[in-house]
Amino acid sequence: MNKAQLIDAIAEKASLTKADAKKALDAFVEATSDALKNGDRVALIGFGSFSVASRSARTGRNPQTGQTIEISEKKVVKFKPGAELADTI
Repeated sequence: MNKAQLIDAIAEKASLTKADAKKALDAFVEATSDALKNGDRVALIGFGSFSVASRSARTGRNPQTGQTIEISEKKVVKFKPGAELADTI
């Protein structure tokens, strides 16, 4: 499902116009991004939670040359599904 299909589904299920559904989705994405940038956790009961974690530095290998490279530490977004979502799937 891409963004346009998600907007269509939201509009249909919530009886909204596509423009309103797009605004709602964009607002959700922006609010979630801002919270994660600040190091907060976003929890949606029944759906799941988004959080930021640090991935430690490690040694990797270039698949083309086989040369060893150092991969630096970075922050990544993690999603943990909630019980209801896990049961549905």
